Amino acid sequence: MVNSNYVKVGRRKNAIARTNVSDGSGKVIINDKTVEEYFHGLERHKKIALKPLEIWVGVKDYDFYVNVRGGGISGQAGAVSHSLARTILTLNEGSKVALRKAGLLTRDSRMVERKKPGRPKARKRFQFSKR
Repeated sequence: MVNSNYVKVGRRKNAIARTNVSDGSGKVIINDKTVEEYFHGLERHKKIALKPLEIWVGVKDYDFYVNVRGGGISGQAGAVSHSLARTILTLNEGSKVALRKAGLLTRDSRMVERKKPGRPKARKRFQFSKR
């Protein structure tokens, strides 16, 4: 491990990802699996999760170990992306402008809206009957 200060947390919906860094060859391990195995070959989620690594040049010097819990696969991909971006920012302050411009440092605050009483779902209503 490089330093315990490099453990960064990323969140999206109900998913929480924690990233640890060590010196290495640029591999990313998510919950003890490769990115390909973890996202079952779904290109969209892999692309979202690894987007911060495309922006930063020095990725080949480190290995990233991500532990992600909660939410679904889409939220987890976003949480991994947020976590990796924060970790890269700690490793290299010079990448802040590029990461910020790509929107990777901002926590996406959109969450599932709660179900309201007297309704079947959050916004859906029961069928209206005049008579």
